[in-house]
Amino acid sequence: MAHVPASERRPQLVQAALDLMAREGVAAGSTRAIAAELGVAQATVHYTFGTKKDLYRAVVEQLTAEAIGQVRAASPGDGPFGEQVRTLVHALWDATTGEEGRCVLLSEFGVLAMRDPDVQEIMLGLQREIEGTAAEMLTALAATHGLALALPAREIAVHFLSGFDGLTVRHLSLRGTGDRPEADTLRALDLLVATTVGLCLGAPATRPGAGWHGEPARA
Repeated sequence: MAHVPASERRPQLVQAALDLMAREGVAAGSTRAIAAELGVAQATVHYTFGTKKDLYRAVVEQLTAEAIGQVRAASPGDGPFGEQVRTLVHALWDATTGEEGRCVLLSEFGVLAMRDPDVQEIMLGLQREIEGTAAEMLTALAATHGLALALPAREIAVHFLSGFDGLTVRHLSLRGTGDRPEADTLRALDLLVATTVGLCLGAPATRPGAGWHGEPARA
């Protein structure tokens, strides 16, 4: 068998781990099972990653990169600030919950982190990266509208992501296979957008309805 450089083997193993864990859960992702998924020797996994922690980190980083990439690729359009925030939030929702199996993995890693210090370290780094990215995107979007955020961008990002994570877990817990979000979840998601926009603008949040754009009130 031809030798495959580690730089090529690494993404192959990450993809194999993602495919396996998406079907069977994080607990099924042993080095032996991942090696069998790709059709290589178990020693190849250990040689490429060194430790299981390194493998888990690569998997989490790949999941995160895919989600962030999907949100960054989403065009917020030319509408008002609040509507553009809503567009990006729904892109994040689709990236987080849209792909069957894989969308559950980050939640599984989050639960595992409560018991495993190695995974906790990985998820802490992930959380900081996501919060930083959200703050960066919020700041940039506000700047395009000539708006000064009423609160620090990271504080707003933490508020938003805390609510978003809760709605994601609710949806994943209640849905059946392939189910779309129920109406209550979608309404709650729009309320979260409204409160987040309110924090950005320093204005009270109002229940979103038809034609809601999240613009500052005019005297």
